[in-house]
Amino acid sequence: MGQAEIVIAGVLVAVVVLNALALRLSVPYPIVLVIGGALLGFIPGMPTIKLNPNVVLVVFLPPLVYGAAFFANLGDLRSNLRATTLVSVGLVLVTMVTVALAAHALIPGLSWGAAFALGAVVSPTDPLAGASIMRRLECPRRLVSAVEGEGLFNDATALVSYKVAVAAVVGGSFSLLSAGWQFLAGAAGGVAIGLAVGWIVAEVRKRTSDVQTSVTISLLSGYAAFIPANAIGASGVLAAVTTGIYMGIRGPSIIPPRVRLEGFFVWEMLDFIINASLFVLVGLQLRGVVDGLGGESAGTLAAYAVGVSAVVIGTRLAWFFTLPYLVRVLDRRPAQRARRVGARARLVIAWAGTRGAVSLAAALALPLATDSGTPFPDRDLIIFLTFAVIFATLVIQGLSLPTLIRRLGVTRDGSEDSEEIRARLIATKAALRQLDDLAAEEWTRDDTIDRLRRAYDYRKRRFAARAGKIEDDGYEDRSLAYQQVIQIVLAAQRETLVRARNSGEISNETMNRIIQELDLEESRLEI
Repeated sequence: MGQAEIVIAGVLVAVVVLNALALRLSVPYPIVLVIGGALLGFIPGMPTIKLNPNVVLVVFLPPLVYGAAFFANLGDLRSNLRATTLVSVGLVLVTMVTVALAAHALIPGLSWGAAFALGAVVSPTDPLAGASIMRRLECPRRLVSAVEGEGLFNDATALVSYKVAVAAVVGGSFSLLSAGWQFLAGAAGGVAIGLAVGWIVAEVRKRTSDVQTSVTISLLSGYAAFIPANAIGASGVLAAVTTGIYMGIRGPSIIPPRVRLEGFFVWEMLDFIINASLFVLVGLQLRGVVDGLGGESAGTLAAYAVGVSAVVIGTRLAWFFTLPYLVRVLDRRPAQRARRVGARARLVIAWAGTRGAVSLAAALALPLATDSGTPFPDRDLIIFLTFAVIFATLVIQGLSLPTLIRRLGVTRDGSEDSEEIRARLIATKAALRQLDDLAAEEWTRDDTIDRLRRAYDYRKRRFAARAGKIEDDGYEDRSLAYQQVIQIVLAAQRETLVRARNSGEISNETMNRIIQELDLEESRLEI
């Protein structure tokens, strides 16, 4: 077995073991995977693993941002558009500048170009750990959407700024006008390509009923937007995000139900495998990063790491406790005042700003030499400091975020549950209206319509009682008892099918196909 096979097998085994440990400890898996990966890297005899930055930026990143955009809460993104834009652009640029100023002052001999490259690398957030913690502790959905929305768009700002900073170091010159034009053109080009690819993908998938083909197209959609945008110098991240949002809007209307169902499960597993593998690989980089720093003492490196990490965290906290008050002074419209959140909620959002694999990939992608042939200044130090910031934000903030949320009492107010009940009630009323129309058709049977109408009438009364519109006459208890009966009956059918398969009466393929139908039926139960 070659080294590549050993590495792949080792990473997958580490993902399984460390994720199981994370579940046992009730800790978000990114934190355990990064720590575990770092410890594994120092095991004697463990081969040095170098993470190719192109693997992250070109292979892993497109499906991650596309999937996140597809499943994003678009209503929350629209209502938080100004705040999301400010943090995705303004906070990224402010973080880049403050880190550059602090690093240049703290680290002797660090050039301005290298300092700004470091600032661009550590400026984007990775919302996975923070958002998963917030969901688990039932934070308001609006806050979770704010963290995820920021993570969708700030990669684009950071990577464009990163390219400008690296180009200035490599070429030895910098033009603010050229940098500004590159930023705007890259963003506009990425959005335009994303919309075009989204339209093409939607038209193709609208005409595709085969499950495997349609799901495969969905897996390739992020690449279809990212690669051409990246090739012409536009923002590949924004292109993939735009395509994801476009398909998220059109998908429910054009994708057949079975394709949607199977695609959801495929994306759920793919998202976990990619993210989990990336966090293990990030942890495994620590050994190589440390080996590349032989000229500095451990104490000096620790001081640099603490200083830069503190600036990254402090800048984010300062932003969320200064700019919102300035916006409130300038915009006092009632609609905007209704969207404001309190200091406790802002503190949770600020503390959820962890860094991840994109930052490390950008650091590893730094060129080895400039145009003049000299080594890229302080390249190894930038990579080390990037890892330090990832480790500090992910571990320190990630582990303390649950305590912070509990202490501040930032939890749901019940509005999201009410929204779900309203949605179910709306759908049930639509079903009853459609049954009334079907009753007039010659091909329908009266007993079928009556049976379905009684079932949906009961659903309507049950959800109306939940919404407080009518008195609860034991609807929930009767519904729970009915669903328990259905669950027991479905289990009996599965057991009988397994016995028939084991005795050779039916084939394994037939058994699995029928069991899948039974599983789908059970998935509709609310218990």
